Amino acid sequence: MTVMETERLVLRPLTGDDFDDYAAMMSDPDVTSGLADGAITNEIDAWRSLATFIGHREIRGYSHWALIEKTTGSFVGRAGPWRPHGFPGLGLGWCLSRHHWGKGYASEAARAALNYCFTDLAADEVISLILPRNTRSIAVAERIGHHHLHDTEYRGHTVHVYGQPRPT
Repeated sequence: MTVMETERLVLRPLTGDDFDDYAAMMSDPDVTSGLADGAITNEIDAWRSLATFIGHREIRGYSHWALIEKTTGSFVGRAGPWRPHGFPGLGLGWCLSRHHWGKGYASEAARAALNYCFTDLAADEVISLILPRNTRSIAVAERIGHHHLHDTEYRGHTVHVYGQPRPT
């Protein structure tokens, strides 16, 4: 899987070495309450979530990257393409540790990942499933050019489907 850099971030494959930072991020209810695929409530759930992203990379050849702040080497969160079994299209997602919110990192990483989806994965369309209450993620989706397409049910939640076609 490609390692990428943006102005302020390194996007590299998630590994087992990210577990402590990942589990800390996923133990924050303010972080997980915005996720459409369910809340992580303990380290066992965080382990399974991390393993799912790593396994997705093994199966599909792509997945979310670990986001690393260039200046400090700190784990910021995760972002990237995603299409698990039953997902309604090629998805783009992001999740950041709360202490990195408000810095523009989600939009920066999402733009890089969106470009990867269109160039490296040759996607015709990229979507993001977002809970209606997750106004921060809706703002990120709109900043990267996504538009609200429709609503659907996903894992017991009504979600907004945001997305955009390949640029012409």
